Amino acid sequence: MLRLASYIYPMASVTLMGMLFIAALVSGYDTPIYLISAAVAGAALALPVSYFIARAIKAEE
Repeated sequence: MLRLASYIYPMASVTLMGMLFIAALVSGYDTPIYLISAAVAGAALALPVSYFIARAIKAEE
């Protein structure tokens, strides 16, 4: 399952980083510290998300 999660992680991290980046820009937080923080938060949130997605996929098999 860890192997599947490692394949899902890049897709999940880019998606979450983009969502948080856009949310920061729309909210008016357009300084580099907020944008970098949004990207780091997206990468960190992608770890458990990719694990749970992989677990859901394995449960269906």
